[in-house]
Amino acid sequence: MPTPAAAWMAAAGLGLSVASSVATVTFRASAGGDPAEPARLPAAAEALTEVSRALTGDVRVVVLRGDIWSCSAGIPTALDSTRETDALGAVERRVAAWQAGFGWLSARADLVSVAAVNGPTSGAGLQLALACDLRVLTEDTVLSLPEAVLGLVPGLGVTSTLVDLVGYPTALDLCLTGRRLAAAEACALGVAQRVVPPAGLDAAVDELVAAILAAPRAAAAETKALLRGAAHRGRGETLAAERAALARCLVTHPAG
Repeated sequence: MPTPAAAWMAAAGLGLSVASSVATVTFRASAGGDPAEPARLPAAAEALTEVSRALTGDVRVVVLRGDIWSCSAGIPTALDSTRETDALGAVERRVAAWQAGFGWLSARADLVSVAAVNGPTSGAGLQLALACDLRVLTEDTVLSLPEAVLGLVPGLGVTSTLVDLVGYPTALDLCLTGRRLAAAEACALGVAQRVVPPAGLDAAVDELVAAILAAPRAAAAETKALLRGAAHRGRGETLAAERAALARCLVTHPAG
């Protein structure tokens, strides 16, 4: 597999390892030990974009783990220098690049992304976790989206994802108040799919990944594509999409 750009990987404190069908992206603390430093968000987005380009067709699952979840300063600090010197269009272009760096994690039907989240998770860190398809939280995880309280908005694709997950009223509550969401409540709302003791995080993620990989590649990709588009299709469109996907599984990619 091609090696992603080393400069962006280093700036983001990001490591990438690939074992068979699983790519693991690990965020490590920077030299200063601050996951919320201003350079972290743009570097992480650029590095993730490079990772998406480097992944081969053999990879079916991407696991994200590490200290990035507490990157609470995220967008405000990353834009501090931009607000003074750039026009609105320049700011929008920069944010668009960050959105693209996070967005592919759930947009690609051929990949399933899993966020292994531990500890306080807020701001850009939580937005990255929500960009993934699935989330496994430790029991001590606490989630929050303080952007509106800080005079901003969640700008990395969270608004549509959160409404899809928890509904409009709850999403509005979480975003406008910035209230803290404990792991158990997050799981009950559908924000997380598993909550485990801190010592059991790795095992729980491994178990989930193994279960995902047990499904044949084509069936998994077709299923993800159907589910991701379901909310935006009418009944007739959905039935037609299911028929076409089932035909491809039976004729083009038979599991047997």
